[in-house]
Amino acid sequence: MNFKFPFFLLVLSFLSFQAIEAQSKIETFLEPSDTLNKRRQNTVIISEATLASATLIGLNQIWYADYAKSDFHFINDNDEWLQMDKVGHFYSAYHLGRFGAEALNWSGASSKNQLIYGAGIGFVFLTAVEVLDGYSAEWGASSGDLIANAAGTALYVSQELLWKEQRITPKFSFHTTHYAKQNPDKLGSSLNEQILKDYNGQTYWLSVNLYSFAKETKIPKWLNVALGYGGEAMLSGNNKNENLVLGQKVENFRQIYLSFDVNLAKINTKSHFLKTVFSIFNTIKIPAPTLEYTANKGLKGHLIYF
Repeated sequence: MNFKFPFFLLVLSFLSFQAIEAQSKIETFLEPSDTLNKRRQNTVIISEATLASATLIGLNQIWYADYAKSDFHFINDNDEWLQMDKVGHFYSAYHLGRFGAEALNWSGASSKNQLIYGAGIGFVFLTAVEVLDGYSAEWGASSGDLIANAAGTALYVSQELLWKEQRITPKFSFHTTHYAKQNPDKLGSSLNEQILKDYNGQTYWLSVNLYSFAKETKIPKWLNVALGYGGEAMLSGNNKNENLVLGQKVENFRQIYLSFDVNLAKINTKSHFLKTVFSIFNTIKIPAPTLEYTANKGLKGHLIYF
């Protein structure tokens, strides 16, 4: 017993030292370079090109291969899903561009290159997906999607040019609904599918950092106010009042939300690991007390809304 206890302390001390050393290496790795690091820059470019290419090839084989091909064509789907899919494109383009710019910032690339080659990756990637849609007989390229992609990229770039910071951040939240069970092919049969497909449970937000607009005040730097948009009673995308919800024909409707939020990027920390984690999770709106407005029901309060 007398020998085991000191030995345990020795092992624990060794493991603690290894953990601290590993954490130190992670911190050093994640710290952005002050000047251009060509090795890092090449790593970013190759990684992004490989990931984007693999994703597009995978989509083509898994998603599009089961459907007939056609000549490239456009479709007008701008009146479908209460435009929730368009807001989703806006959100995706913004954050793909933000991650691309932050990756180039990590490599020490210039601000100009971050905006041109980093922030633009979201628009380029999502445009490539539209091309795949355009050659599919089942779908078609959407001008509305392209406009939404451009708008999401523009939101990021314009804020960097105007304020050199992101004061307005698109965010996402989701809750399950009973609509998915009535049309699982369209809205998803599993939770993972429903997060992507069930527009009834999706809410998209514009989260505004108050401190950035009032820096002379004592407002907490992390406090945001979020304006949300959603829709409900959608079983299909045609929005022609053909939905049967619980056996009754209903008209789908839009939802407007007002809530509080946390800007994780404004939380003060010297840890580059935590900054990276905060950057990833700053895509999601935190659950919080929320006001909801709909034209058919008026104002409604939620103690906690997801």
